[in-house]
Amino acid sequence: MNENDNLIYGTRPVIESLKAGKEFDKIFIQKGLRSEQVAELYQLIKTYDAPFQHVPIEKLNRLTRKNHQGVVGFVSVVTYQPIEEVVQRIYERSETPLLVVLDGVTDVRNFGAIVRTAECAGAHAILFPTQGSAQLNADTMKTSAGALNHLAICRTKNLNQALDYLQQSGIQLVAATEKAEKLLYEADYTVPTALLMGSEESGISPAYLHKANHQVHIPMLGRTESLNVSVAAGVLLYEAVRQRKNIAQS
Repeated sequence: MNENDNLIYGTRPVIESLKAGKEFDKIFIQKGLRSEQVAELYQLIKTYDAPFQHVPIEKLNRLTRKNHQGVVGFVSVVTYQPIEEVVQRIYERSETPLLVVLDGVTDVRNFGAIVRTAECAGAHAILFPTQGSAQLNADTMKTSAGALNHLAICRTKNLNQALDYLQQSGIQLVAATEKAEKLLYEADYTVPTALLMGSEESGISPAYLHKANHQVHIPMLGRTESLNVSVAAGVLLYEAVRQRKNIAQS
């Protein structure tokens, strides 16, 4: 990985960045690292709910050749917004929510491509869990063609609770899964909707899939078994656009 503007290394610089209100996509801490400063860092991580991971020193050395002191952080390229505030604003504007929820999408380019399509399709927000998701960096921003700056990006430590909140707010969950019997065209996207997309490797987690109000699949007519997740998200988003446009014109 090349060094870039959103990489901060060293215990004190990361501590001061947290105190200054900077949001981090990930803080990597060397396994077994102990000191008063590191204890202070852990306290700030807890206070600001910052995502962190214990890693071997070899990984840190690959991230930067500078004196990292066992701590490397990546400052987020976006400002995250609470999903509750985003949903409230959508309803206050008398708009019909259209959200995209990503479970286990770890590839930064796929993530960026989904954000770009979602913004183009008029979606309101992207929601994803803190753990097990792509790190939003310069590559994500580039792939999104800047759309990360124009779409609400929501990160949550507890996706299960966030999905419960969406449903309690009158938003249906439509899960895209090849195991579904219903075609994507059979769902009604003119009502408040959150599209739930999973990773290409393992799909949507069973616990989240179980919550879905509807499970739908995209018809596959060729020999290839599945679509790239960013393409699949685009197919569902523009089916929603088609249905909502027809309603608006009728």
